[in-house]
Amino acid sequence: MLARLVAFDTVSHKSNLDLIAFVADYLDGCGVPYHRFPNAEGDKAALFATIGPSDRGGVVLSGHTDVVPVAGQNWSRDPFTLHVADGKAFGRGAVDMKGFVALALALVPDFLAANLKTPIHLFLSYDEEVSCLGVIDGIAAMGHELPRPRAVIVGEPTSLDVTDAHKGIRTFNTVVTGFAAHSSKPQLGASAVHAGALLAAELDRMAVEFEGRRDASGRFDPPYDTVHVGKLHGGIARNILADRCEIAWEVRSLPGSDPDEVPRRFAAYAETVLARMRLTAPSSTIETAMTSDVPGLAPDPGSEAEALAMRLAGRNSTIAVAYATEAGHFQRAGLPTIVCGPGSIDQAHQPDEYITLEQIAAGEGFMRRLLESCRA
Repeated sequence: MLARLVAFDTVSHKSNLDLIAFVADYLDGCGVPYHRFPNAEGDKAALFATIGPSDRGGVVLSGHTDVVPVAGQNWSRDPFTLHVADGKAFGRGAVDMKGFVALALALVPDFLAANLKTPIHLFLSYDEEVSCLGVIDGIAAMGHELPRPRAVIVGEPTSLDVTDAHKGIRTFNTVVTGFAAHSSKPQLGASAVHAGALLAAELDRMAVEFEGRRDASGRFDPPYDTVHVGKLHGGIARNILADRCEIAWEVRSLPGSDPDEVPRRFAAYAETVLARMRLTAPSSTIETAMTSDVPGLAPDPGSEAEALAMRLAGRNSTIAVAYATEAGHFQRAGLPTIVCGPGSIDQAHQPDEYITLEQIAAGEGFMRRLLESCRA
């Protein structure tokens, strides 16, 4: 099953419909009902399937179908052909996170044969690697067209450690429009690059400030909110006042932090920069758009999802991770949610990405214990 899934090139900017069609055909052959949730463009879709009773909520096994690009990476072999050697299965998405999806799908016949009392739901999403928005429509349908789950397990690679917390991330794109003029007479225009540099410096000031606001739990690395400018681009030539500048930036917030603080303070500072620009170029503008909003996952001690995952994984404590997942969207909708899946995040996004066969076996054990739990 993993070989079949890896063979689909589902890099995030491409369609995942061929993979979804394969899964749909497989579920049809097993007699498992499902719902598709296409995106607005119609080139991608999520899928939600229920094994067991359809009149009640059960346990969701949630995984994304998209993968990160391979362009520019030095792979030893074709990244979309699974290769098994030295106790490892190599391929793009093998660990992040088609390994988890493959386990869930491969065990569908076993789930069916178990005559489950509590249903097991499979939820496959898209665009996790770029926006985490591929789960939104499916989540909105839960409790309406779909049963409302009792617990959600997001199978990102955690080496089957039970993860109850991660930071949220918001990404932004700011476009500064100035007015071009000769650099010898700056009073005739307004430099978008100068304004962009001021805005980037303000974001850096906030980043330094947040380093002093440390989380006391000791669970996060780094233990504070981070602000990062990833791209600043603008200008035509050294002796021309730039008429345009773009800034791509992000904020990663601890659970419990105010996610609106940085954009609110940034917007207020941008107004002062814009006022200065308009003294010499009244047509100047500064416009910021939020390009993604991935909520963090906050600890929910004793939740049904946490208790279940700890039993299935054989753990007696939880961890926090630095990366963001779709789990926060489920939690925001009021669904008990945990992150727990086979494989290590250290192998994700790398050339020659892999999952160990040992972790696949451990993941299978996790799934079979879930089966027993839902049969009881």
